[in-house]
Amino acid sequence: MVNKNQVKGEIKDLTGKVQEQAGKLVGSKEQEAKGLKKQVEGRAEKALGDVKEGVKDAKEAIKDAVKKH
Repeated sequence: MVNKNQVKGEIKDLTGKVQEQAGKLVGSKEQEAKGLKKQVEGRAEKALGDVKEGVKDAKEAIKDAVKKH
């Protein structure tokens, strides 16, 4: 399952890639840098979402294991 942090992170990463490429096209180092920054932020947010999803899965696995015993 996918959570909101994973989705928001992926969108921010893609937006940053577009901004970086746009900056390259127009020769704007500032826009390139902003795009790279967005990509990093997006990847970090997606990683946070991945961790949250992992914790959620682990909690469910523990609940299932306890129910079996």
